[in-house]
Amino acid sequence: MVDDAVKAYIEATSARLTADGCDVHTEDWHGTGVLVGHRSDFRIQWMATKLHLLTIVAPMSDVAPDDLESFTNATFEYAEARKGQMRGLQTGVAVFPSLVGTHIDPAAMAWSKRKQLVRFASVARPVVVDVTAGTVGCFRRTAALGFVYSGHLRRKLDLYFPAPGRQGALDSS
Repeated sequence: MVDDAVKAYIEATSARLTADGCDVHTEDWHGTGVLVGHRSDFRIQWMATKLHLLTIVAPMSDVAPDDLESFTNATFEYAEARKGQMRGLQTGVAVFPSLVGTHIDPAAMAWSKRKQLVRFASVARPVVVDVTAGTVGCFRRTAALGFVYSGHLRRKLDLYFPAPGRQGALDSS
């Protein structure tokens, strides 16, 4: 059973993704409804590349580091299956694997903030949202690999994942 606050946050995320021009739908992942948003952007300043951004949001009451890592790997595989033929040369993929819950283990919060994960022509910035504590955790710094996308990814994270219960930027503590 999904907590009402978790449901409300995911519904609001869907609205934010839609308002930003994402193609948004829900998919069944092993019996759980998962929100999937996709957009692609092209910028000359990104060395004339196109970036596909997939935002994948799932409910999970209690989130441990292993849960976040497993979900991140699953979203990488999903992105590679969906956009795999397009990756490389002038096209990249970024993924926001996002778990929304009522209790985020402090180690999972720390893991989400530690670094951007990288695979061939793909990056992931895991996100955890604790609706009870009103916090959001994710990597927000500039990464060495894919640095040209860092500002764009930070802006999208700020837009898609405000702290629950208040308007504003992500928790950067």
